[in-house]
Amino acid sequence: MLTSLFFIVTGFTALIFGANWLVDGASALARKFKVSDLAIGLTIVAFGTSAPELVVNIFASVNNHSDIVLGNIIGSNNFNLFIILGLAGIIFPISVQSSTAWKEIPISLLVTVLFLVLANDFFLTDTLVLGLTDGLILLVLFLLFLMYVFTQLKADSSETELHASLSTFKMSTLILGGLAGLIIGGQLVVNYSIDIAHVLGVSEKIIGLTIVAAGTSLPELVTSIVAATKKNSDIAIGNVIGSNIFNILLILSLSSIINPISYSAVFNTDLYILLGGTIFLLIAMLTGTRKRLDRWEAGLLFISYLAYTVYLVRLEL
Repeated sequence: MLTSLFFIVTGFTALIFGANWLVDGASALARKFKVSDLAIGLTIVAFGTSAPELVVNIFASVNNHSDIVLGNIIGSNNFNLFIILGLAGIIFPISVQSSTAWKEIPISLLVTVLFLVLANDFFLTDTLVLGLTDGLILLVLFLLFLMYVFTQLKADSSETELHASLSTFKMSTLILGGLAGLIIGGQLVVNYSIDIAHVLGVSEKIIGLTIVAAGTSLPELVTSIVAATKKNSDIAIGNVIGSNIFNILLILSLSSIINPISYSAVFNTDLYILLGGTIFLLIAMLTGTRKRLDRWEAGLLFISYLAYTVYLVRLEL
């Protein structure tokens, strides 16, 4: 048990450092070829913060651990929305000035509804499986989402300073080291999380929704907390909403393309909670005179999901 916990922590550490190294190396490489900071932020940094979820899910999908795949995606999205945004909003009330962020919240809501429809096969069959067709639908929508964001960027003339360039050797070392950290860390997290599930006698669903989801969301947690302390609301909320869209449209699509994912209807409750939280966030942002997520609203998000998680774990033990 303690050995498994040690290797899970080691795996998460490797994932976080690996993602950071990959972002730093790839960003330096992109700047070398005169790619703008905005494009780097959209593609490389966005990939970097979601890389832990992606790598964990690829390993879980290859090994047919559907509950880990689904638990990680749904759990990460709920963790992002309720825990991370809740904590960030408690630190500093979150208001959104960017028109892009206003549009991304409804997009996140629609993407989650689509996930629910595809997973339950309401219009196709009685077999609950996310297969190749579902994966391709989500992947096409992800590409369309990228096109939408690039279109938004064209209207944004803001530029950030370029950082000092790195040597080719250092860039290569960061990229290769980052990839190695992601691969090794992902394998450790999946294997030893499953071991803990067996030792405790709890389902892979619970492990995916809790330990794996929280661990893979650490990059988003750090980003949003730092943004909140600096009173940068757009980054705090954009990081969470963008990551949630990324997780479903890209990570879920690739996972289901690699291997069909058997969907259990018990995940519907967690998806309903995700939908409810997203609707609550949308209402909080669109109503009131200040158009923001106040501390009491953020606290409600945080406490409600914390209570639900404790309830889930107690049901299993």
